[in-house]
Amino acid sequence: MPKLLGTIIRNLFSKPATVNYPFEASPLVEGTRGSISFNMDRCDQCQDCERVCPSAAIKVYPDDKKIEWDQFKCIYCHLCVETCMHKAITALDHVQSPDYKKSVTVFES
Repeated sequence: MPKLLGTIIRNLFSKPATVNYPFEASPLVEGTRGSISFNMDRCDQCQDCERVCPSAAIKVYPDDKKIEWDQFKCIYCHLCVETCMHKAITALDHVQSPDYKKSVTVFES
């Protein structure tokens, strides 16, 4: 019992182990892969990103000069970032919070 009482007192006066989530931003974990962004000025619509995407999250429409990225299909492997020869795709540090509606992000030039 004395051992338990010491633990209780120590926990009462220590900082919380968790983050106060909605009110404080949680720190980004090292090595986390965030969302991607397309720079349409550099993109030449070669469709390499669409070919290497294992989850088919990227659709390129060269005639319309637009790219659709489905974040719900994306597994954030960043193969598209590594494959892009013109460096038109950049990896962001921003990790998006969960969403309730499935949406497709459209990048147009």
